[in-house]
Amino acid sequence: MTVSLEIVDDIAVVTIDNPPVNAMNRSVRERLQSLVGDLDADARVRAVVLTGAGRLFVGGADIAEFDRPVEPPYLPDLVRRIERAEKPWIAAVHGAVLGGGLEIALGCRFRVAASNARFALPEVNIGIIPGAGGTQRLPRVIGVADAIGVVAENQTLDAERAAKLGLVDRTVGKPLVSAAIEFAREVLEKPLPLPSLLRAVTLPETSFWQAAEDRIRRNAKGMAAPFRALEALRFGIENGAEAGIAREREIFLELRSSEEASALRYLFFAERASPRPVDLRSVTPRPFEHAGVIGGGTMGAGIAAALVNAGFSVTVIEQDEAGTIRALSTLKGIFEASQRRGSITPDEAAERLGRIDARVGYEALARCDLVIEAVFEDFSVKRAVFAELGKVCRPDAVLATNTSYIDPRLIAQGVPNPDRFLGLHFFSPAQVMKLLEIVPTPETAPDVLATGFELARRLAKIPVRSGICDGFIGNRILRRYRGEAEAMIREGVGAGEIDQATRAFGYAMGPFEMQDMAGLDISFLHREAARARGETVPETPADLLVRAGRKGQKTGGGWYDYAAGDRKPLPSSDARRIIAPLVLGQSKLSADVIVARLMSAMAVEGHAILDEGIAASAADIDLVEVHGYGFPRKRGGPMFQAARRAKTAEPQEETRRAQ
Repeated sequence: MTVSLEIVDDIAVVTIDNPPVNAMNRSVRERLQSLVGDLDADARVRAVVLTGAGRLFVGGADIAEFDRPVEPPYLPDLVRRIERAEKPWIAAVHGAVLGGGLEIALGCRFRVAASNARFALPEVNIGIIPGAGGTQRLPRVIGVADAIGVVAENQTLDAERAAKLGLVDRTVGKPLVSAAIEFAREVLEKPLPLPSLLRAVTLPETSFWQAAEDRIRRNAKGMAAPFRALEALRFGIENGAEAGIAREREIFLELRSSEEASALRYLFFAERASPRPVDLRSVTPRPFEHAGVIGGGTMGAGIAAALVNAGFSVTVIEQDEAGTIRALSTLKGIFEASQRRGSITPDEAAERLGRIDARVGYEALARCDLVIEAVFEDFSVKRAVFAELGKVCRPDAVLATNTSYIDPRLIAQGVPNPDRFLGLHFFSPAQVMKLLEIVPTPETAPDVLATGFELARRLAKIPVRSGICDGFIGNRILRRYRGEAEAMIREGVGAGEIDQATRAFGYAMGPFEMQDMAGLDISFLHREAARARGETVPETPADLLVRAGRKGQKTGGGWYDYAAGDRKPLPSSDARRIIAPLVLGQSKLSADVIVARLMSAMAVEGHAILDEGIAASAADIDLVEVHGYGFPRKRGGPMFQAARRAKTAEPQEETRRAQ
């Protein structure tokens, strides 16, 4: 049974037991709805304690139900029924009190919390708003300003903060349920406070709302839900709680069926599944605590910082003393930047830097459990590194190459015990970017592959397994994306028009702005290497720009011009002149057509990747694009977009055939 009942003298204890997160699904709602009436009618019971089994109170609604029609009893009705019960309900909460769990707790007359309780309404992360009164009850309990942070800005309150704001009536250190029963008997001897929804609230000035909107706009990344959450909250403050409840529900149901919410739910489930591949769930990863990183440049330092931030001790290997000094300086800068942002204290920054041992020579790696090579993307250099690692590393140490394009099988040739080798493709800056492409070779042992996924978990990254091909999943699709963008350039569409269309779609930068920032010479050198191997690689407009000395922002010009010390892209007549031999006339495409062509090109390549077995699922491809390549989260990913377009086209095709 998902909800149990125990009578302790005159107090009923109702426990939600619906693992893993005590989600408020239909069966839980039905049982709670029934118990409210039953307990009101039970003469033995004077009050009700509501708690959750396991590690948490309630983790929210059952998101799996969101793709089905809403079924009664509805959560808003249940919360209202608890709030209006004849006998007071006391929420005894611990661990996560999220979403519908917090809304249920707000419907209770009192809230008692363990010290580990944390409260949040994270619905905006999946494209919706609280739909069971959260936008109305919370501001009447903790005040409008703090409620906006929780409702619309994804803020979490710990137990201490919640108690200071009045959300928690008592924090307890003793066994939670026993303390809640004791608390219930105390409050029964006093007048009861008003239900949350009936409490008074102060009406803010107009300027307050404008400041909140401006703040949300800066952080919402184009998503609609944070603004709509603020809208619902404000409507109830200005028009009364009942009007606010009705408006909240309207917005909730509207957003629930939106493309944005569907995309975000899709990514939620994909992200939840990515760290636990089915075939590795019974495989124990190799233990690892001390890691080595070969190369202290931008990528190597970022990987080292990510490892240290996760609690590891790290040995960084450079080729000379000057290199070790540069590496430590880079790492110090990374930690100082975190300190300036308030992410860590000065003492924490010093402690993290103290866990890094920068050395010349490979001998110090003998004690490492895991070694990650992060040198320049050159095959011969990487092979030379692993020849040395094979001499000094323990036979059971996991060896990994951070490569963007090179076949890991070739890098691993000659490595002793090749079953302990795999590819780990980090993304720069590695201490920030969430994606980790994990690329096993045919010889990689299952426990080594599991170690790659365990590393991702400990680094708080999104792991995606990739098969071996040129560019793996992400860079292969990136090449197709850029190729389609350059095809439109050849047709006479301006770089500015293409970039503007992709920004309007939700990308932070367009493909040509991104190339200028990263440097056009990186891809140029990759194409030149392919040509040197005898491969047929047609000349591209970007090749002409690089040969003319225009490599992007670092040279003051690429696809765009840049003023000295300024990264703002300016239209460039020089760039248009240089690429003119490869441009056939002029063309004008709408933003929708530009985006549709780019999405189609990415999806076509994605389907080829699936057909070849390079990626296990369309969702894996979308995780790569969202977490590694800036694909707008609210759009789900290129494969999600393709599936949605196909689904939309089906009824249109049926209508056409019927005519």
